[in-house]
Amino acid sequence: MDVHELLRSPEGKTLEFKRDISSPKGVMKTLVAFANTAGGILLIGVEDKTRNVLGVTDPLSLEERLASLISDSISPRLVPEIEVLPWRSQTLVVVQVHPSGDRPHFLVHEGLEDGTYVRVGSTNWQADLPMIESMGRFATSGSYDEQAMPDLNSEEIDFRAASESFEPVRPLKRRDLESLRLVTVHQGKKVPTIGGVLLFGVNRERHYPDAWIQAGRFEGLDKSKILDHSEIRFHLPQAIEAAVAFVEKHTSHGMDIGSVRRVDRWTIPPAAVREAIINAVAHADYAQRGSPIRLSIFSNRLEIENPGLLPFGLTVEDLRHGISKLRNRVIGRVFHELGLVEQWGSGIQRILAACREAGLREPRFEEIAIRFRVTLYTDRTTEPTVDAKDERILAVLAEAGIHGLSTQEIALSIELSPRATRTRLVRLIDRGLVREIGTSPQDPRRRYFLST
Repeated sequence: MDVHELLRSPEGKTLEFKRDISSPKGVMKTLVAFANTAGGILLIGVEDKTRNVLGVTDPLSLEERLASLISDSISPRLVPEIEVLPWRSQTLVVVQVHPSGDRPHFLVHEGLEDGTYVRVGSTNWQADLPMIESMGRFATSGSYDEQAMPDLNSEEIDFRAASESFEPVRPLKRRDLESLRLVTVHQGKKVPTIGGVLLFGVNRERHYPDAWIQAGRFEGLDKSKILDHSEIRFHLPQAIEAAVAFVEKHTSHGMDIGSVRRVDRWTIPPAAVREAIINAVAHADYAQRGSPIRLSIFSNRLEIENPGLLPFGLTVEDLRHGISKLRNRVIGRVFHELGLVEQWGSGIQRILAACREAGLREPRFEEIAIRFRVTLYTDRTTEPTVDAKDERILAVLAEAGIHGLSTQEIALSIELSPRATRTRLVRLIDRGLVREIGTSPQDPRRRYFLST
């Protein structure tokens, strides 16, 4: 264990400093929170605010007392690693807690409902009952949206709405509702799952009144003055499209094409916006009540916020490395079939790559209270990165001006096949550098224009 590296790091989700254990309850709360969330390290002998190393006077006695406190205070039993480490002329005690498979852990004298804590940033939060239940499901590899709703019947699923969502992909048959886990068999009867109701429920809002997207466009950098707002209450696949359209409406600058057409350039890469919205909808904790998914547009950024911390055992740094845990398996399965997601764990990396290639400031990912927020910034730090072929595409589109070019025309100019050219065009569109006009990807009259 690299003590030097720990001392250089700020307190956060997986690290806390303690001068001593004169307040043992606070220490136990931290260990419980670490075990219930993503694990962590408690470093004793360091002032938490200044990070001054004070050391401990009797490390062996402290180690013994800690082991006893942990054994007596925390249930189910928690067995962290306790080490005594030298640091220059001082001695420190390090307690390392790994993410536990026995969640939820709680303080014995407070009980399960009052003594269960999770780690949010550098603080310990008391978990409410839905979160405690979520920990139990996670420990048994269950998913909230896979649970049956036994008081309803299978007609609660709007088959027409589901079929319309699947129409571009494949015909949907009623028997597919079960294989997609939109319905399940409970005590010999077919009933909808929570995921089925969230996705295509006839009375979805009655059962889940917070399963919608609140979108707002604000003036300036805060929420003091709202310019436009929308309550997006469609079925979840359609809600994603409506949310993307709301962002496009408010984060694009226009240029006229001829006398009747208009092309818009997004200030944030469309690929990053789409991924962030899909992630928010797919990973929201719908067991939480009281607030919807929120989408807030300011003059310098877009914030997309969903209820729920990261899935237990996951940190923001894990996301950056492509590590992901799917919170809602039914929603995830349907989104994958609909082509909304390609591979779980790659969404955050695609957001980062799209913003980096567009020359924008790096997005921010953070847990705030019991919500997760993605912030996409509009300010550019570098010029967009393009290779020689992409530069040639942009050059020929600039030459074409208001007339634009077809895929075939661009392919001939840059000496690539139409298919390879289309792949590059899609990437440039996702980064906001190129715009297309056409009724569909198959429209033979579809044309491309330089975003300026």
